[in-house]
Amino acid sequence: MARNPIEREILRIRLLLVAMLAAFGFLAFMLWRIQVAHGYQYERDELRQSVRRVRIPGMRGRVYDSAERVLADNRPGYSLAVYLEEVRQPGSWTRTIDHVENILDALAVELGVERELSRTDIQRHVRRRLPMPLIAWRDIDEATLARWAERVAGMPGVDIYTEAVRVYPQETLAAHVLGYVGRADPIPDEAEPFHYYLPEMEGRSGIERRFDALMRAEAGARLVRVDALGYRHEDLAVREPGAGQDIRLTIDKRVQAAAEAALGDEPGSVVVIDPQNGDVLAMVSVPAYNPNQFIPAIRSDLWAALMNDDDRPLVNRAAAGAYAPGSIFKPVVAIAALENELVTPAQTFHCPGHFELGRARFHCWARHGHGTLTMRESIERSCNVYYYRLALHTGFDAVYHMASALGLGQRTGIALDHEVSGLLPNNAWKRRVHNDAWRDGDTVNVSIGQGPISVTPLQMALYTAALANGGVLHTPRLVSGTREFGAAEFEPVPHEPSKSLNWSPQTLDTVRGGMQDVVMGERGTARNAAIRGVTYAGKTGTAEFGPKEEGRKHTWMIAFAPYDEPRYAIALMTDEGISGGRTAAPKVRRLLEEVLVLE
Repeated sequence: MARNPIEREILRIRLLLVAMLAAFGFLAFMLWRIQVAHGYQYERDELRQSVRRVRIPGMRGRVYDSAERVLADNRPGYSLAVYLEEVRQPGSWTRTIDHVENILDALAVELGVERELSRTDIQRHVRRRLPMPLIAWRDIDEATLARWAERVAGMPGVDIYTEAVRVYPQETLAAHVLGYVGRADPIPDEAEPFHYYLPEMEGRSGIERRFDALMRAEAGARLVRVDALGYRHEDLAVREPGAGQDIRLTIDKRVQAAAEAALGDEPGSVVVIDPQNGDVLAMVSVPAYNPNQFIPAIRSDLWAALMNDDDRPLVNRAAAGAYAPGSIFKPVVAIAALENELVTPAQTFHCPGHFELGRARFHCWARHGHGTLTMRESIERSCNVYYYRLALHTGFDAVYHMASALGLGQRTGIALDHEVSGLLPNNAWKRRVHNDAWRDGDTVNVSIGQGPISVTPLQMALYTAALANGGVLHTPRLVSGTREFGAAEFEPVPHEPSKSLNWSPQTLDTVRGGMQDVVMGERGTARNAAIRGVTYAGKTGTAEFGPKEEGRKHTWMIAFAPYDEPRYAIALMTDEGISGGRTAAPKVRRLLEEVLVLE
């Protein structure tokens, strides 16, 4: 039977209600599935998309001298930052960027400074680092900070942002030892990935570079929630960063300052060693630089000036510069002859002012000659002819082995990068480099520290320390202790072993006595270095370099003082001068006058 229209209408309504109930049931099921069954997963995904991890660098360790006076420190650096989430404008990004530009222009006028960020800088920040503060002026000075506090401290969306800044309170003092830092490139951490890296410093040279891993601290982290557009919303959690280890050097700030003052503005180097243990008390290289100029990044014009300077201010002449030693090498020849029992201290040679070797004539620096000299007298008067004859009599192999035992031609192992070994030539070297055999003329040249031989001031200071302490060659120590953050005391750093050269008392008396006469004797070449009331020993040296017609000379003096109980072993070198006695000796006198007063 056909249904009437009313029944058909009721059926359609019932079917519609069933469909609606089914749809509502399906919707309720899906809501339950999303919010209850898989709610945690969706919440986790949403959190991942709205949370940014920020890496916070720790506090870099400090550097102290031997008396725990600060040489490298950290200070608070105050920067002016714009917080974009607080100054955002409705509509397109352009409106917010326009507003930020207006803020920067207004701040520049109020603070009396030039605007540093361009529109491109702001756009780049919006694209790459939107949740982070926009640093408008970094490390502002006290005057600017005062104007900020007085005039615009209440400006919405603008505030002071503080970060640690490396500082060298002694400025150029010991610059080549300390080195400098620069901004580190972020290194992604797969175990703990970060979205943003706050600026961190890394060592680029000197102690800062060599002990960078110790002085850098464990980083902290901040979780930042951002909104749908990427603006910072709130900080969810913070893990505070740690602090790096402090470093204590063997450098004595007072001795370092005295050594720098003694050398003055003349390009050269000074190294002062404690002869009893090999501690480096001072290491000077002139010209120097101010490591504060590298913080946070050196200006391009300053960098270009440093790189193009013919005097190479970035090179540490003490360890990375090699020079002909001149006559300060003569005691090595004397020791080799005496220790091999090829001569006695009474051995004499006659000096008429020159020496004939085949058709070649080798001159003494005293063209009129020194007459007949004993070994001690030859050291006092630095007679070239005596050492020409002595080296040939001894044989170069013995001289070479003694010089090698003293560490010449080898790196000393000091805790600095870029140390050079210098050059101690021999027959094998000459055949390899010049395809020729070693000849007597080579022995004659090297016997007075000329020819292909080259040494570093650091090597010469250690050699002088061995003469001072009776024949013990130390490995130089530059770092004496490290300290964890918060600890009261420094933990000592083990000292590398020393090597005894086992020189005989007769050898030491002869060579040390001759060096005493160099300073204290009436005919000594370092009479200009004598100090009233102080007995000490030394040896001068003058080494020609470059084209002979130019007459350029490195000038040297090595010394140890006081004579009976040496506390200082010194090697001083100037890049160019008149002679060791006239150029270097007065500088050594000024240095010792100062450090002996400091005691």
